[in-house]
This record gives sequence, structure tokens and C-alpha cells, in this order.
Amino acid sequence: MYLTKEKKEEIFAQYGKSAKDTGSAEAQVALYTYRIQHLTELMKQNKKDQVTERALVGLVGKRRKMLDYLKKVDIERYRAIIKKLNLRK
Repeated sequence: MYLTKEKKEEIFAQYGKSAKDTGSAEAQVALYTYRIQHLTELMKQNKKDQVTERALVGLVGKRRKMLDYLKKVDIERYRAIIKKLNLRK
């Protein structure tokens, strides 16, 4: 499995407030980004995999909604997470 408990805790520790902080917007965006990167690699190998493509589109939408929320609530946190994750905006 590509996403183990240890990997999740590592992502939450790096981008959230602690390793157990699963609820902050930054931690969720970082987890979505990790999963999107993994599914993108799978799509490069299997171009006709419609199930993976659907999951990928759903995750991109969730991340976009979370980023929109973060932008509305606190623009500085939004800019910081965009810069940390090297997202285009």
C-alpha cells in the first residue's frame, strides 16, 4: 500500500501542527497533494484507467475546495501552503 500510517503521520507532522493533527486545512491539502501525485503517476502508466481518472478528478476538486476555503478564511496560511507544496497559484 502506498499510503501507510507512518507516511500519513509524517505528512501531518510536516504540514500540520503535530503528527496527530489531521483536521487542519494545511494538513488535508498536503495529504490530497500526495495522493494526487501518486494517482498522476498511475495515470501516466495506464492511460485508459477510468477508475483512477475519476478518483484523481475527485481529489483535485476536494483540494481546490479546501484551498478556496483557506483563501477565504486566512490568505496568509493559503499563500504559505501554496509555497510549501509548490502549487501553481
